Amino acid sequence: MKHMRSKSLRLLSAALATFVFAAPVATLADTAITVQGATLVNKGRVAIGRIPANQRDKFGETFGSGSGMSIDTKGWTRNADGTYKGSLWLLPDRGYNVAGTTDYRARLNTIDIVLTPVAPGATPPAGKEQLGVAARLADTLLLKDNKGTETTGLDPANGVRNPEGAMPLMPQAPNGKISLDNEAIARLPDGSMFISDEYGPYIYRFSADGRMLSATPPPAALLPMRNGAVNFSSNNPGPGEAAPDQKDPTSGRQNNQGFEGMSLTPDGKFLIAVLQSATRQDGGDSSATRQNTRALVYDAADLDHLKLVHEYVVPLPVFTNDKGKTAVAAQSEIVALSPTSFLMLARDSGNGYGQKGEKSLYRSIDIVDVSAATDIAGSKFDSDKPVAPKGVIDPSVKPAVVSQFIDINDSADLTRFGLHNGAPNDRNNLSEKWEAMSLASVQDPKLPDDYFLFVANDNDFITQDGFQVGAAYKDESGADVDTMFQVFQVTIPGLAAK
Repeated sequence: MKHMRSKSLRLLSAALATFVFAAPVATLADTAITVQGATLVNKGRVAIGRIPANQRDKFGETFGSGSGMSIDTKGWTRNADGTYKGSLWLLPDRGYNVAGTTDYRARLNTIDIVLTPVAPGATPPAGKEQLGVAARLADTLLLKDNKGTETTGLDPANGVRNPEGAMPLMPQAPNGKISLDNEAIARLPDGSMFISDEYGPYIYRFSADGRMLSATPPPAALLPMRNGAVNFSSNNPGPGEAAPDQKDPTSGRQNNQGFEGMSLTPDGKFLIAVLQSATRQDGGDSSATRQNTRALVYDAADLDHLKLVHEYVVPLPVFTNDKGKTAVAAQSEIVALSPTSFLMLARDSGNGYGQKGEKSLYRSIDIVDVSAATDIAGSKFDSDKPVAPKGVIDPSVKPAVVSQFIDINDSADLTRFGLHNGAPNDRNNLSEKWEAMSLASVQDPKLPDDYFLFVANDNDFITQDGFQVGAAYKDESGADVDTMFQVFQVTIPGLAAK
């Protein structure tokens, strides 16, 4: 996204502080949120596209789909015929893993796309319901550590690499490589990028050619602790490796619940990172009380030395699952709208194509407003005091406001594109993990505040024709889960470019 005017930032932040739900407008799937004279509108899906589940990259390994995504807005163009052309970067996580992790080399994929959207509310021509996004894998870049050595998806077990020079303590696998479980990407104008991971949870900066330049650890309260020491294991040992003597950390991020969402503000001045769910001490010992996660706001003026300037409690959506029990929809990605507001994708788990459960009960893109929330950065809550023990927020702390914007499971909107949520559990049933988002302008002078919101899934490398780390595999589910792109058209006032 291009830079926004600072005035627009202030107006948007102020407006979001008091937004309320408005009645949906009459057209199919449209939902609107009124914001002090400005209105954020979801106009529904306008395109769907796929990359086949058995796609392989230039290294001959099964392509890993969307744990994180960043659209190249500089190269994004609208053609005279109403189509759009551009590219995006799609970030896979730690590779195919069913019985433990593997020595999958961290990488970043470049995807060339042609978008042919339908008008909001329109139905694509028969037979072309899912051809609105033509996506082609164009290139794959391996990510290496600061010494130029390839990184790995292997669980770090009990391993750490001691601080050296400007690099802090980092997770290290038994094979001596830095362990990465990448989840979000923010691309910078010079081609370098911030990438967040789950093991740390850390924020890494990589050069345009994939070499690690810096690493930013979180506050002490977020570091995973076992037996009084930092232990980066996620309890997913690799072949022949032992599990940690404590399944879960005693405090800090939960296993596989690190910095799942991360985004630069449109002006590039701040970087926002959000834990997937609450820390262990903040109710993370139970899936039913894990709703109070944390959003960290960093000053990004010095790209290699991010400075934590704000931190807020974000209450994740809570719903009733199919067993009648309270469940938390963990956040899977964010897109910053300003330093005090962001879109947040939250979802349930275990449901969708490739899973035993058929119907998802919660998949939503919400708006988070932290403008009136208590700033806990540098406070006692960043050290040894829980901010939400057993899921109950400390009375001195006011959390962010979270409101629903887009219901991804909207059945009428899905039907227009030949998709559904629930039975039959086939390839047109949405898959489980939707974990990537990015915005690109509609580039229509008549609609200056309209954007395409791209959403992609993490298919967990599920295929019946897979190959990674020197071996073929067939997922036991029997499914072939394609990488899928869903594109929504949205109106977001205040994001006008300079």
